[in-house]
Amino acid sequence: MAPAASVAVENLNPKVLKCEYAVRGEIVIHAQRLQQQLQTQPGSLPFDQILFCNIGNPQSLGQQPVTFFREVLALCDHPCLLEKEETKSLFSADAISRAKQILATIPGRATGAYSHSQGVKGLRDAIAAGITSRDGFPANADDIFITDGASPGVHMMMQLLIRNEKDGILCPIPQYPLYSASIALHGGALVPYYLDEKTGWGLEISDLKKQLEDARSKGIDVRALVVINPGNPTGQVLAEDNQYDIVKFCKNEGLVLLADEVYQENIYVDNKKFNSFKKIARSMGYGEDDLPLVSFQSVSKGYYGECGKRGGYMEITGFSAPVREQIYKVASVNLCSNITGQILASLVMNPPKVGDESYASYKAEKDAILQSLARRAKALEDAFNKLEGISCNKAEGAMYLFPQIHLPQKAIEAAKAAKKAPDAFYVLRLLESTGIVVVPGSGFGQVPGTWHIRCTILPQEDKIPAVITRFKVFHEAFMAEYRD
Repeated sequence: MAPAASVAVENLNPKVLKCEYAVRGEIVIHAQRLQQQLQTQPGSLPFDQILFCNIGNPQSLGQQPVTFFREVLALCDHPCLLEKEETKSLFSADAISRAKQILATIPGRATGAYSHSQGVKGLRDAIAAGITSRDGFPANADDIFITDGASPGVHMMMQLLIRNEKDGILCPIPQYPLYSASIALHGGALVPYYLDEKTGWGLEISDLKKQLEDARSKGIDVRALVVINPGNPTGQVLAEDNQYDIVKFCKNEGLVLLADEVYQENIYVDNKKFNSFKKIARSMGYGEDDLPLVSFQSVSKGYYGECGKRGGYMEITGFSAPVREQIYKVASVNLCSNITGQILASLVMNPPKVGDESYASYKAEKDAILQSLARRAKALEDAFNKLEGISCNKAEGAMYLFPQIHLPQKAIEAAKAAKKAPDAFYVLRLLESTGIVVVPGSGFGQVPGTWHIRCTILPQEDKIPAVITRFKVFHEAFMAEYRD
């Protein structure tokens, strides 16, 4: 008799089985199969291309990288270009001088070598300088850990804070599923707090308090509060006084504040602006010893959209020296983050300034991308709100809309029969009819009995009208088919 398979799903780590990540989940796997079908059998589907609106991946949908950033990266990766005369006519003078400056801080000028585990010191200095000029409060290179995008920083903090299933993390619902996935992987408890859709996804301190007390009454030791600002998937930008209340709440309750601030450049309304939680805490008079605070930033979002370069950082303040040693130890197990991402993180926080040769073209590229994103957000928001049974809050920031879909009872029954959540059923039908890939709200969490989809605003502007038309035709047919 042959021995039983030594590795089966049944005997894998249950934490891995519990972990889910909807933005790359079942719907997307099906979309990739359909994409292959289009390549091998053109014309076999009712559409000619798949439009991936499931993940904030701008360059995959045609967004161009910022020239200055790429010039500096090219020169750093191939420094012998700096010796060639023709480089002066091919690259801007400030990209050349910035590359020289960066290479001087990298031991051996080698972008293919490991760096310090927190990242190259000179690049952390540049990031700290960028944070200082953004916030008007000092930042310190020793507080910066450069990471492969923001996600490893989040995992690192979860690993540090979660000891067992009785350790809880307060997370917004809806949330970006990195948080629920990371909490599940590290074996902790997700303590939800619900954003209020009626007030434009507002964060109510009274609800935070209620959820915290409820979790504590069940014996859960709540360690931290996650805040995503601007919001993902919900696109709201927190008001300053709301941020003051959140900081006070964390201070009073002894919580670590985990501030996901990766969309800080993505703000599309004139009446809101981004304030980092560190700036808010410092302006309230809270210093290093008053509040443990971790803020995350990434080169994947903003106007830069350099997702594949995997650059980002976390700034850690308010932790004791022995705790920081442990964070450093965890970082050093991974040796270091990739050097290209480290360089980009320093550039994103220190772009060209007025007077630099590249400033005019850099500013034109940045403004064009952000203004186009704002127009796309508005066009999609208006289109959703015109459709029967769909209501969509204003996209103030980030890269997503999270409209609510009021599904007919008949559609909910059909979903049940197909053993699917109603929003997943809708999203699957949308994909198979139109080639548009969005994520069901159930992948992010939502108030029970409500159904949503998350749609990125990233298809290129000239494709938006076609997306809207395809969506409208599908939705009208769907509603007609299932009308009660």
